Amino acid sequence: MNTFGRNLRLTTFGESHGKAMGGILDGMPGGVKIDMDIILRETARRRPGQSHLVTARNEKDIPELLSGLTDDMVTLGTPIGFIVRNSDQRSGDYGEMAELYRPNHADFTYDMRYGLHEPRGGGRASARETLNWVIGGAIARQIPDMKKISVDAKVIAIGGVSGTPEELTKVVEEAMKRGDSVGGVVECVIKGVPAGIGNPVFGKLHARLAQAMMSINAAKGFEYGDGFAAASMFGTEHADIFTSENGHIYTLTNHSGGIQGGISNGMPISFRVAFKPTPTLLRDIETVDKEGRPGILKGKGRHDPCVALRAVPVVEAMAVLVIADEMLGTKH
Repeated sequence: MNTFGRNLRLTTFGESHGKAMGGILDGMPGGVKIDMDIILRETARRRPGQSHLVTARNEKDIPELLSGLTDDMVTLGTPIGFIVRNSDQRSGDYGEMAELYRPNHADFTYDMRYGLHEPRGGGRASARETLNWVIGGAIARQIPDMKKISVDAKVIAIGGVSGTPEELTKVVEEAMKRGDSVGGVVECVIKGVPAGIGNPVFGKLHARLAQAMMSINAAKGFEYGDGFAAASMFGTEHADIFTSENGHIYTLTNHSGGIQGGISNGMPISFRVAFKPTPTLLRDIETVDKEGRPGILKGKGRHDPCVALRAVPVVEAMAVLVIADEMLGTKH
């Protein structure tokens, strides 16, 4: 599906090498003053071509807002439509990929599902789709209640290495020298969410965050709070003991990651997302074509050697969309 959300719904369209990316954000409250600089700041954070560590594709990624706003950028409460023109496609880089399946990519599965696939940049399977999500998240950040909430993500590990930015950069550079790619982990912390946001059973807040994060290209794992580490702990170690101060109830620790019973408890919401290595490599790799015949996929094109680096603003945007959606749907 191409729509995300319940109360705040983002529907997107576009292919990596098509004419444009775009979307419609429906459910934004009326009367919200939108600051275009905030949108441009967020799109700039995920924009390609910014350093030697990311794809060299040079896109300006400046969105055009088409509807849902007054001339002075105040939301009308109607759907907000936007597009971003694609301008730096090199479709020739993908000629042989029309016949040869790229390992760990969506070519084969799209063929099985739809009877064809878009080899140029992966079409809808391209991470370029996440530009739409970042724009939607940048608009949602400006809802008055969301201005009280901070959503901050960062890369905490690359290739199994946790260290300084310089040390992480070295891991990526070494992979690039080999024509290889490398995976990484992004951590996100959300502060300021009041207790009582979310729903029990099948609408759990952490389940909705997991769905959002696992929708991101190359995401392979999600955990919140202590996550998988909790499986090695005793209950006495994992217990978040309640206390209070001046009538404010909170917990002394935050093993639960700010969510209990699927509902926020007022503590910081923390989670981590694991990203696999970029599937397209700058080195030759064995594969098969549509007829199952062996072939060699030549390493060429412009690709991120580490998806996790540019995933940071995408993780934040999807977290914003989830929290904003839940805030708009929760009655106090």
